Amino acid sequence: MHKILPKIFIFLDKFNSQIFKNNNINIGIIYRNYNANKREEELTKIAKACKASRKQLFVSNDVKLAIKVKAEGIYIPAFNKTKSFANLEKKNIKILGSAHNQKEIYNKIAQNCSAIFLSPIFYVEKSKGFLGLHKFNYLSQRNKVNFFALGGISEKNINKLKLMRICGFGGISMFKKKPAS
Repeated sequence: MHKILPKIFIFLDKFNSQIFKNNNINIGIIYRNYNANKREEELTKIAKACKASRKQLFVSNDVKLAIKVKAEGIYIPAFNKTKSFANLEKKNIKILGSAHNQKEIYNKIAQNCSAIFLSPIFYVEKSKGFLGLHKFNYLSQRNKVNFFALGGISEKNINKLKLMRICGFGGISMFKKKPAS
């Protein structure tokens, strides 16, 4: 049975017990630490916490590891251009992806992503530019796929998300400061 995707996604690179104390089950966790020495050990800890708190878990860029920890699905970053994800739906594995422009959106659609994180929506220091509300809405209306906002979302601008055509949003630095409520 397929569950509905959560409205909020938290990107984790290591276990954070504060996030799992939140009783909101409409939160998904995306584990995306590519360089950890004990990646599998860390992910197993996160998977147990997700199961106990009834949060959906997605593993970034590693199908075998996602299957091993019985994750809900995988997350394909924008830099991953391979098309080897087409058969995962038969295994009841959801596919999420991220994109920054129209070309990458087409690529994620070809990879059978059920939802795409479009980023950055707002200003972030590490990026040269950002989409803004108008360009984000243009891209989301032009493509018939579920979109989530990502990038630069903070307490100051979170209300602007109501003006956008999105299914939810994801956060990285926002949740490092304090857990979602």
